[in-house]
Amino acid sequence: MRILHLDTERGWRGGERQAWWLAAELARRGHTSVIAARAGQPLARRAHEAGLPVVNCSPRFEGDPLRAYRMRRAIVRFDIDIVHAHTGHDVTLGAMAIAGTRARLVVSRRVDFPLRANAGTRWKYDRAAVILAVSKAVENVLVACGIARERIRVVPDGVDVHREIEPASVAALAALGVPPGAPVAVQVAQLVAHKDPGNFVRAVVRARREVPELHGLLVGDGMLRPVVEAEIRKLGAEPYVHLAGYRADADALLAAATVCVLSSRQEGMGSVLLDALYLGRPIAATRAGGIPEVVEDGVCGLLAPVEDSQTLGAAIARLVNDRPLARRLGENARARAADFSVERMTERTEQVYAAVLAGGGALLPLRGARGPLR
Repeated sequence: MRILHLDTERGWRGGERQAWWLAAELARRGHTSVIAARAGQPLARRAHEAGLPVVNCSPRFEGDPLRAYRMRRAIVRFDIDIVHAHTGHDVTLGAMAIAGTRARLVVSRRVDFPLRANAGTRWKYDRAAVILAVSKAVENVLVACGIARERIRVVPDGVDVHREIEPASVAALAALGVPPGAPVAVQVAQLVAHKDPGNFVRAVVRARREVPELHGLLVGDGMLRPVVEAEIRKLGAEPYVHLAGYRADADALLAAATVCVLSSRQEGMGSVLLDALYLGRPIAATRAGGIPEVVEDGVCGLLAPVEDSQTLGAAIARLVNDRPLARRLGENARARAADFSVERMTERTEQVYAAVLAGGGALLPLRGARGPLR
């Protein structure tokens, strides 16, 4: 099959990493993967370095007709079968680009935000042959927004289970403010509203009632940084809650965590939790969105209600203090990671592509590690 992967986001976040892993694995399996991305951005650079075809796509706005026309030319030039739009902003561009071609549009939905209720949203999603939801929680949101359930398939995000990740050194942690030997709760997430970073700060403050030596490390940046800094000052947490900003070594910092945390109030799936599973780290997270589909409470992590920093903080403290529990959850987490390997994610996506190209009939249930997936 010949697939054009469309992702015009700036920077390198979870969605871009998923698009890259899928495109690279499909190419390894003998398919043609073409990357349409902004010139100079990390996704385009990685594709160039790996020898995959790259099309420069830098839209000035969501429905940029000139870029859609250029995408259509690329579809024809590469004889593309599937245009896979990996972000919500790219659905419009993909829907416009396939017009007048034989290519079919597949859309990934990785967030559990409701779709906008307007004619433009209906138009672009109506042109998708299938929508890939990363969790049943996302599927249910799409159905509530009027998307027919039979047009949706749940294909969870994947994680590269072949990487070797060395935990961040004592010196690297110390440079961020974490003293040698101190237990550390690490959250890797943007500082944006749906990740609820303030909940993380308050949870660490709560956990320190039982673990006075605990430090918290927020890895990531975003528009809420000033708000988070103000919350840290308000709670007097400057000595032990540290903002690391965007870090290229985020995986190493996560590997050095005593506890991996995700404090979201909304979450399609929480792909950073897949890294925590693979690293065998115990997890304390909220029950937002698709998180319970990744982290089984009491099996590979502890879950708290959304926006409940007291319960989340108690879970962090428990995982620090109860080392036998933390080891058991970490071992279960590492075993669970195999269900979310890049290979499994790619196999499930291949099945969807094949069904779409077979003629647009009823899509068959996907076979997963634990039985059929929708």
